[in-house]
Amino acid sequence: MSTTRSVETTANTIEEAIEIGLEQLQVSRESVIVEIVTEPSRGILGLGARMAVVRLTTAARPVPAPSPSRTDVALNRERPVQAQEVEPDEDEDEDEYLPVGMAEAQPIPEEEQSEDARAGREKLLKLLQMMGVDSADVMVESSGFDEADEKTSILQITGDDLGNLIGRKGETLSALQYITRLMTSHSLQRRVDFVVDAGGYKAKRAETLRKLANRTANRAVERQRTIKLDPMPPHERRIIHMTLRHRRDVTTRSEGEGNYRKVTIIPREN
Repeated sequence: MSTTRSVETTANTIEEAIEIGLEQLQVSRESVIVEIVTEPSRGILGLGARMAVVRLTTAARPVPAPSPSRTDVALNRERPVQAQEVEPDEDEDEDEYLPVGMAEAQPIPEEEQSEDARAGREKLLKLLQMMGVDSADVMVESSGFDEADEKTSILQITGDDLGNLIGRKGETLSALQYITRLMTSHSLQRRVDFVVDAGGYKAKRAETLRKLANRTANRAVERQRTIKLDPMPPHERRIIHMTLRHRRDVTTRSEGEGNYRKVTIIPREN
């Protein structure tokens, strides 16, 4: 006589949590009853965010998950390298941090500021006022590329005690950028292009990540061993990928799921 089994899983989305549960139970989707325990939420400015939680319970006679065919297994065995060398984070939010190779940012005179930057600054100042951050100001800066390159506008928040605006690992700052872009895009009726920073945090963090990428790549080459970095959000993983993509002695890929996804640096064979 069959007995039911149940697991409770957590992930960024309901579908991801369900997939994790199916893998743990080793059954197909048709064999379980799905109960949504907690709906996921991004929260406001990173506060109150929560993961999706689901409970999967098997039916009396669960149908096993389909096994890969012999053909599938053979294909996976024959083409591991091609699959590993894909950079899956290339399509993530490429404007979350400042561009790779950015020089020191420079203030932009008001008459030279783009429409996006002017409208974005206005919305950001209103948001800061609503949050009770009255002492902060917003400067519009350039990403500091050479004249021949396209520049990115930076809405730089200045003032004292900016730690609460940055948050843990920059999460509050990322949420603030998301909301500012959303409000400005709605106002201008098109996609806008600028980066929101506070006290130069993103520029410093991006430089730290670039140094980490090259230092770890050098170590991987010296030891001829694959090295895995700690889990990072998508925009930070992208900086690692972009920093190392032109090196001929290493390749990179991302591994893992959700908040545990990390960059792996692999030395190339000589």
